[in-house]
Amino acid sequence: MNIRERTIENERVMLAEYACKSDCNENRRDTSEPSCDIRTDFQRDRDRIIHCSSFRRLKHKTQVFLLPKSDHYRTRLTHTLEVAQIARTVSRALRLNEDLTEAIALGHDLGHTPFGHDGERALSALFPGGFRHNEQSVRVVDIIERNGAGLNLTREVRDGIMNHSSKAKAITLEGDVVRLADKIAYINHDIEDAIRGGVLTKAELPANAVRVLGDNKSKRITTLIVSIIENFDGVICYDDSVKRAHDELREFMFERVYINPKINTEKEKAIHVVEFLYRYYNERHDEMPPLYRELANKHGVERAVCDYISGMTDDFAVERFIELCVPKAW
Repeated sequence: MNIRERTIENERVMLAEYACKSDCNENRRDTSEPSCDIRTDFQRDRDRIIHCSSFRRLKHKTQVFLLPKSDHYRTRLTHTLEVAQIARTVSRALRLNEDLTEAIALGHDLGHTPFGHDGERALSALFPGGFRHNEQSVRVVDIIERNGAGLNLTREVRDGIMNHSSKAKAITLEGDVVRLADKIAYINHDIEDAIRGGVLTKAELPANAVRVLGDNKSKRITTLIVSIIENFDGVICYDDSVKRAHDELREFMFERVYINPKINTEKEKAIHVVEFLYRYYNERHDEMPPLYRELANKHGVERAVCDYISGMTDDFAVERFIELCVPKAW
């Protein structure tokens, strides 16, 4: 018995009956592959995501605050790591498959645009049919990564990535855990970053939400996690009072931070950069790198332009804009 087989045996004993096991005989990948002697399929998916170039670029993509000068503000990468930590905590408590949970969490934002959700909204307004980062994340792992070969991930991981922010439910409980872990992470670390940035103060947080969830980040995250665990009855959700407090806090953040005029001035500039690049490369798609020119031939120019721009970091998008728009000195 090799290491992978021992891991599968341990899962049969340790994981709950409702967990997604690694011992399914049906091939989970679009392209069949030989099994690994050491890692399960979900462990291999996690490793492929961590080692891919799209994952590395997350460290230079906006979470909320554009191009922050301080190292203490979150980026899309640190957000991803916090989601993975919260999701694994919940999965372990519920005896779900932690490897599957972690793989979904690490891959859920691979297709996110530069400049956060503002970049996403800009592309969605321009691209026929709209642009959604969860769909793009699946496109990244299916088509774009490994120079167009894709990562050939399992269907459970791809489904969890797709449905972490869609109206549809994931086919696994592990995917549902990541959906809530994503919200827990971004609301609470965005509060911390907004306070650090002077956009709001701790005293301004909704009193009822503070009373129910706690008066600091650690307490709030713990309360939300405990609610999921204690309320579990085959469905991943909060109890009613915690859900109301969570929703109140989320609504407050949209009103006070995500659409705050104090930070929207720079966001308008970021949106302008994305709009310019989209129009520029639609007219001059032959100037894109070879992979994206090939994608343009296969899937259409506008689709390939979205692929190219959404893969950019904040800094790279700004650099391309400056290079294309600002005259160079003699």
